Amino acid sequence: MGLLSLSALPPQIKQYLIITGNYWAFTLTDGALRMLVVLYFHQLGYSPLNIAMLFLFYEIFGVVTNLVGGWLGARLGLNNTMNIGLGLQIVALAMLTVPADMLTVMYVMAAQALSGIAKDLNKMSAKSAIKMLVPGDAQGKLYQWVAILTGSKNTLKGVGFFLGGLLLTLLEFRGAVILMAAMLVVVWVMSLFTLKADLGKAKNKPKFTDMFSKSPAINMLSAARMFLFGARDVWFVVALPVFLAVTFQWDHWWVGGFMASWVIGYGIVQSFAPYFTGKKQGKVPTGRSAFLWATYLLLIPAAIALMLHFDFYIHVTLIAGLMLLGAVFAINSSLHSYLIVSYAGHDGVSLDVGFYYMANAIGRLIGTVLSGWVYQQYGLEACLWISSAFVALAAVISLKLPR
Repeated sequence: MGLLSLSALPPQIKQYLIITGNYWAFTLTDGALRMLVVLYFHQLGYSPLNIAMLFLFYEIFGVVTNLVGGWLGARLGLNNTMNIGLGLQIVALAMLTVPADMLTVMYVMAAQALSGIAKDLNKMSAKSAIKMLVPGDAQGKLYQWVAILTGSKNTLKGVGFFLGGLLLTLLEFRGAVILMAAMLVVVWVMSLFTLKADLGKAKNKPKFTDMFSKSPAINMLSAARMFLFGARDVWFVVALPVFLAVTFQWDHWWVGGFMASWVIGYGIVQSFAPYFTGKKQGKVPTGRSAFLWATYLLLIPAAIALMLHFDFYIHVTLIAGLMLLGAVFAINSSLHSYLIVSYAGHDGVSLDVGFYYMANAIGRLIGTVLSGWVYQQYGLEACLWISSAFVALAAVISLKLPR
């Protein structure tokens, strides 16, 4: 019945559902793997900075992949880049199934590099494909589809965080990775046969130099995105899970559960972002919207840092503050995700989207390294102050976006 009803859907809806399903499956394993690596290597006695270094290649290769991946998507088709991403994630997971004594820092960094390439190929393909499935004059629908895809992805990433903590407890590291690889193989085989050929392939073959955006609006939005995601990852990637494990003395279940709850709530708010930003009045976001919501956001990490500084009911204020931060950050992220798809050109859309997510990956790289180093040297409070400063920079840059 399910397959019959799927075949009866319009082609655009069917492709959207297949792309979203691929993105969901990939995201589940990506979130679980991140939590597995953080908790497992913390358990082995690695310092916060060393744990951050395990993700260094993941983020560096994400930068390169988004830039080159956008060009590949325009030349090969987004169906091919999405399937290549799924295949590489399977290889990355398989690399981590070796015995524990072989999991050296360099080896894990290499596996994470493959995973970083896979993740950004998958994300760039999914976000770009939506532009091809929605008519140019249906901006409201485009915003809604982007918000649903982005929000549901982050909800699943949160489930992945919880799954990572749970699987580490039940199956240990190797067993958890084997199970995830097997699940993704099934999804990959289905995707090879169901995803439309040549989706998003540019009519005119783009040159390699076309990877760099020539649009001032996209350049400004990309710069704002870089600081926005640096602001999140500077406290989120390493500092927060280690702080919860050490200062609050939470076990794997609790740390994974809280990180999962944060990302799930973040994803749900992202999905409904159009309703917070004027959809009821028939409005879609502009550059002014990006500036206003960034301004609201920058106050929250600063307030949490002050609470930590004065030791003011830390358990309550940190948890409640981070939940509020997640909600407002989700709206900022959803606005940005819509604006890049809206600003991007229709022919060779993946070039613009790839360039934008390259800036996103640079922000994540900066945030990841700072998360380990700043936390180790100065603690979570310093990470939150840096977060607030980064959001302020994103807000200033957003003033240059089209109104």
